Formats: sequence, structure tokens, C-alpha cells
Amino acid sequence: MKVVFMGSSDFAVPSLLILLQGGYQIMGVVSQPDKARGRGKKISPTPVKAKAVELGLEVYQTDNIKSSQALDQIRQWDPEIIVVASYGQIIPVALLEYPPYGCINVHASILPRYRGAAPIHRAIMEGEESTGVTIMYMEQGLDTGDIIAQESVDISKDMDGGALEELLAHKGAVLLLEVIKAMENGAVSRSKQDESQATYAHMLKREDEWIDWNRSAKEIFNQIRALSPVPGAYTLLDGIKIKVFAARLIDKSWPGVSGQVVALSKEGFVVRTGEQGLEILEVQKEGKKRTKAVDFLRGYRELEGKVLGQ
Repeated sequence: MKVVFMGSSDFAVPSLLILLQGGYQIMGVVSQPDKARGRGKKISPTPVKAKAVELGLEVYQTDNIKSSQALDQIRQWDPEIIVVASYGQIIPVALLEYPPYGCINVHASILPRYRGAAPIHRAIMEGEESTGVTIMYMEQGLDTGDIIAQESVDISKDMDGGALEELLAHKGAVLLLEVIKAMENGAVSRSKQDESQATYAHMLKREDEWIDWNRSAKEIFNQIRALSPVPGAYTLLDGIKIKVFAARLIDKSWPGVSGQVVALSKEGFVVRTGEQGLEILEVQKEGKKRTKAVDFLRGYRELEGKVLGQ
């Protein structure tokens, strides 16, 4: 089967690899344009493009998949199926209707819950104990197409956004291969989504990264692990930006004000929240590398009593 693969982020890479391992002919790969990434803001390719180039695959990049040039390129490849995983643009109807086997998408949630751009982050932020992956037919709506297959996974309390993304990426890839094999044999089923159960995982905004210490410790804990390692939740210490990557819930109430460092610990420091305390375990000072909070304390011996967020 001739495949055009459309993807950009790390989440999509295992799906690309498993199609190659399964013997499918990748006619071409479509990915987002190169852009500034990381601390140094170096212009870099997407993870999918980098892997495709390494494998000697033809890559097409565009910031407008609806353009006539993009449509012409994909028609030239003449795919029997288009596979989409974490691509980053809305696919036009002209492409959705082109391949005989259709366009299918690997989505990182159990649809119809968490439709949209940030299903992994939002599931953890909401304190979900499980999520999963869905292989679905694509249509004009945002993640509204018929479901082909799904697989659920548990979200453990020590799992952050990066770990969950890695798990779902590999689960999704395996499920994708099973689905395509079934499609070749004419053995796939499809089911409509229950619109009454739909929820949306809106794209992350800058304000989602800001830690509001007036919220409960559990809410902040979920925010921190959801946004770790990227983009990272942050606060301020004496006006300096501090990202927080790992924390632990402390089942104890503390005097003081929200955001106040109320105690130092063997592994970091405890911050009073709107409800109970939160032990901070890993941080990153602006312009510095990520470090254990206990090491960070060596440069802030007078941290106890200070109020974060200002």
C-alpha cells in the first residue's frame, strides 16, 4: 500500500517507523516548516522531518497545506492512504477525499473526549487517571470522524507529560499497524462518536504555564507534571523566572500565604498553596540548566519565608 505520512512532533515518529517496518511504501512525508527551537532558538527541523531525512524519505514542508502547491505534491505521490499523526494543520477536504482508503489519524485520547491540539497535557492537568489513543477516519470537523480502534492506558501519579506522550506514541503506532493491515483485508469497522460525551483539549497558551499558588496543591501538582518537560510550568522568585518540573503532594496544612516557601526538605522545599503544601523537587532558573531543587537551594540559602510568584 502506498502511504503519504503527515506528522511533525515526537509523538508521530513511532507511527512513521512502524509503517516502514511493516513494509509499507512511504511515497512522501509532509511536515511543518523548520523553526527556532530550544534554549538557543536554533532553526531546527521537526522530529518527523529529521527522522525522515535520516531514512532517506522525500519530505515536503509547507505552512499552508491548503495551497495548490501542497495539493499538487501529494497528488503527484498518488497515495492509497494518508496517515496523519500530530501534524499541526487542518487537512483540506480535497486531501481527505483523495486517497481510496481515506485519511486516518492517530489521536492521543479516547475520543470523543479531549478532541483538539493538546490532549496529553489537558488529560493530566484535569487529573485524569486514564486516557488512550484512537485511530479514526478524518473528516472536516476537529477530531469528529468515525472511530476505527482505541486502546486505553492508565496515567500513574508519577507520570509526566513527556512520559505519557512516549507511551501513547508507541501504543498508537502498534494500533495503527493493526488497523492498516485490517483495512487491506477489508476487515475494519467504524463507529460514530457520541457527541454528548465530547470534550476539548484546547491548544496551550502562555497563561496555562503560570503557577497560581492560590489553587490547591493537587491542581498545581497536575499542572506541573502535565507541562513537564515541555513547555514547563513556571513561577517567579525575586522577579526571576523559575520553571518547575517535578513536585510531590504534602498532606499537611501550613500557616503563611499562598506561594510562601514554608519549609526546606531533604529533596527540595515546600510551598504553601491554597490548600495544603507542595514539595518542589526539580526546577530551572532562567538561563540555567534544569536541576534538582536541593542543588538549587545552594544558591538560595535564605529561601525559606520568601513568596513565589512575585
